Amino acid sequence: MSKPCLSLRFAFVLSLSFASSYTAHSYSRCPSPSSLTNCSSSTTYPPISTSKATPFDLLSLLGTPQQASSIDPSVAKQLRSCLKFLVPFSPTRPLGPESSAPSLRRRLSSESISNWSCGEVNELLWWPPAPVMELARLAVDSGGDPGAIHRALDPTMIPVPDVEESKENRCELTRTPYGRHFINEELNSYLIFLFEVIAARGPSIGLNVSLSRFDLFHGHIFLATNSGRLGILFHAKEYPMYDKEAFPYNTGYCQIGSNVVYDESMNLRNILWLAPMPSNSTKSWLTAGVLVVLDAHPGGIIYRDLIPEYVNYARTIYEEDLGDLVADVNYLNIGGTAPDYQIFIC
Repeated sequence: MSKPCLSLRFAFVLSLSFASSYTAHSYSRCPSPSSLTNCSSSTTYPPISTSKATPFDLLSLLGTPQQASSIDPSVAKQLRSCLKFLVPFSPTRPLGPESSAPSLRRRLSSESISNWSCGEVNELLWWPPAPVMELARLAVDSGGDPGAIHRALDPTMIPVPDVEESKENRCELTRTPYGRHFINEELNSYLIFLFEVIAARGPSIGLNVSLSRFDLFHGHIFLATNSGRLGILFHAKEYPMYDKEAFPYNTGYCQIGSNVVYDESMNLRNILWLAPMPSNSTKSWLTAGVLVVLDAHPGGIIYRDLIPEYVNYARTIYEEDLGDLVADVNYLNIGGTAPDYQIFIC
């Protein structure tokens, strides 16, 4: 199949958006959880084919020590230099979900993260609420079957309403005109939590995003190839505004009215969440959760090896390269004067 031109491919991939600019909470002033060495164009690479990074290498590096040790050391070093963690990669608490306070998990649906400490947010990223952990185990136990996750969704179809006047511009933000929720409300609350943490902590590593239909409003739920690990690939900076110098691309109706400036922050538009990884033979957990921004700076290994050439200007990593797509999760502002953000799983 031939590759479509950038503008058409970009319009298809940059599908989904939403509105109302979001001001990062005071939480963004927390110390940066992890800013590794810059993913710069000065990095040199061995001219051997085995040094080419793959999505499998990326997921292995973020997995168990045994998985990480299986990667070519040169590739591992270069990948590490392009990872900007929004939660420290190695938890400081004992390995296991029992380290999370039940009272903290109960606050998910009732309290803004602006009222939480950095440590409390870290804890919920490392060890999510029980329903998330159960879903993560189900993903692995099913052998990475997307149907196992689909069965956790409420069958009720929820029409997607107009989102910041997108319909009058003939903009279709979602894959389907309706969405669904997980049956367990704590799962839906955790998805909201992830969007808000990204918006709040992003500035600490140079990613300033708004929860709007032009910027960060969607992610792609996937099950990792081979391991079945549950993950979400979020895409920020979805519809940069047209600029004949900086961004001379027409990405369709959803771009109309965008105030998203194309600048160096586009390098950080791919954000990866990975659920804790369960053992497939015991009740134990092999790794904690991960939330990391993938730096696709030109010249770095992510840009070079994981960004398709035909969308390198858009810095897009595709969820299909990481595993089997389960569904899209959209966090959309359907309110009028007052913001009203809702989850739609399509």
